[in-house]
Amino acid sequence: MDIAVPSLGEVDEVRLVRWLKRVGDEVDAGEAVAEVEADKAVFVIESPAAGRIAETLVPEGGTVRPGETIGRLEVL
Repeated sequence: MDIAVPSLGEVDEVRLVRWLKRVGDEVDAGEAVAEVEADKAVFVIESPAAGRIAETLVPEGGTVRPGETIGRLEVL
């Protein structure tokens, strides 16, 4: 299952500030997994389901657009 940046209104691009979870970490649905910054505001990206972080696709400091996948979750 993809972990994606949600729509953040008029924001065109965000910077991934940091991963709060690492590959192999188990997470609950709604648990914070990453932080992104847009227009000097920091937003938390939540896990879409319970599972294990399988892959991180965007490194800390990388930029992405809302809707893009930043990681993958192995649903348990």
